[in-house]
Amino acid sequence: MTTKSCAEATIELLSKYGIKTIFGIPGVHTLDFCRALTDDTDVPNKMRHVQARNEQGAAFMAEGWARATGGVGVALVISGPGVTNASTALGQCYADSLPMLLISAEPVSTSLGKGQGVLHEITQQKKVTEPLTAFSETVTTPSDVPVLLARAFTIFRSKRPRPVHISIPIDIQAQAVSTDWEPSKIVPPREVSEEDLLKAVSLISESKKAVIVLGGGACDSGDEILELVDRLGVIVLTTTAGKGVIDDNHPLTISGGTVRAEARKYLSKADLIIAIGTELAETDNYVGKYQINGKIIRLDIDEKKINDHYPATVGLLGDAKETVKKLNKKLKGLIKPRQREKAEIEVAKITKSIEHSLSQTEARHKKFLKVLREISPPETIFSTDACQLSYTGVFGFHVPKARKWLHPVGFCALGNALPNAIGAKVALPQIPVTVLVGDGGFMFSMPEILSAREQNLSIPIIIWENGGYKQIQDDMKAVGVDRVGVDGMNPDFIKLAGSCYCDAVYANSQDVFTHSFKKALVAKRPTIILIKEEDDWLN
Repeated sequence: MTTKSCAEATIELLSKYGIKTIFGIPGVHTLDFCRALTDDTDVPNKMRHVQARNEQGAAFMAEGWARATGGVGVALVISGPGVTNASTALGQCYADSLPMLLISAEPVSTSLGKGQGVLHEITQQKKVTEPLTAFSETVTTPSDVPVLLARAFTIFRSKRPRPVHISIPIDIQAQAVSTDWEPSKIVPPREVSEEDLLKAVSLISESKKAVIVLGGGACDSGDEILELVDRLGVIVLTTTAGKGVIDDNHPLTISGGTVRAEARKYLSKADLIIAIGTELAETDNYVGKYQINGKIIRLDIDEKKINDHYPATVGLLGDAKETVKKLNKKLKGLIKPRQREKAEIEVAKITKSIEHSLSQTEARHKKFLKVLREISPPETIFSTDACQLSYTGVFGFHVPKARKWLHPVGFCALGNALPNAIGAKVALPQIPVTVLVGDGGFMFSMPEILSAREQNLSIPIIIWENGGYKQIQDDMKAVGVDRVGVDGMNPDFIKLAGSCYCDAVYANSQDVFTHSFKKALVAKRPTIILIKEEDDWLN
């Protein structure tokens, strides 16, 4: 056993929790951490560090790691501006229940709260991130670190995952640690009660027109939920976060159905809603409260969600995978073939209705997305930004598994798509990763294309150019507001890519797009593929 600094011991403990990569930008307040970090992928006794161009990008990369893997993404930033820059990603991870850890520096501990004007000072730094995290704490002694990390990983792995922020002042980072810290044993999630399971079985057995709604909390339960769906023969609506929990092409699934009025109308007529791992939040449907007239079974790991806006008739508190597995055992022998037949017919009718009600812009999106789906490997991860193309993709693009459609739902920030994709690709280097981003959103985090280039990442970056912030343009028109601040100038994206040592192409035809996309999947650098919404091939 050798003596090390608190900062080095922190990185070592993170590695024992299974963390392999940290995203960040080093600064004068994080130098002690840097002793334990390396830019290389495989250096003994050091953790890989991936450099970002902005702390927001670093935190978005950690978010992308969490979205794509379900595991903990970690970012390391300086105090003050590093924390405030990273806070947008914290908010997004909080809204979308993602396990992200932000480690930051803080000024020397004797200065905290005194307003002495020291470098990077925020008089109460943890107060900045408290509303965006499960908890935000400042370390006061090295021995706090293993306690706080144990608390964080318990939240990440056995409760509803939320981001966590831990600040370590620079003088405490440098303090010597002479003991080896070990990870804490994580207590498994609470198991659902037998009584509640039996109540749920009774409601399911009595139902004539049930609907299952799947959210992000169901992402690791696909096999179990597929068994439940096939047994009950009921329609499945997925939220954005629940896309792919079971294959979007399953005949009973309406992918992203919660965003479509046609599917929500069917939901309003159901006599039973089985909501698994979803808040049933307004950001899942874009309109506000659901019209729910039937009884509700809510399955969630978060007890506060069982009886919030939609009080449960029966609440199943526990991990989705294990709870659905137990529910399937209780339902063994229950099969409703006639209900399935009717449900499949209804899905076909709803899907057809959605197709017939597309706007002209959505029809262009669908034309493009159909081509993209046909030429993309089925395992591809699509990292999307808040833009009209991805809004259509929520219901108009099918994925076969969960964690293949990464989209900012709750917080709905801009600029996440590219850094999210970097985090996903670093985490899963053998899996194809593609960016779908609007021209406006791309500019929020454009410099991170250099971070992707430095890592030699094969990422097609599909920029949908439609003349600025098109969604807000449309919103202004709808309410009679003259356009203001939504028609900004774009750079020459092709030249921009070249100046960043990346490839680029303007895809002015389907053939050009297909060729350039396939080439981009294997290039050892990012490729910008520019799509212009008004081009003829999208008619």
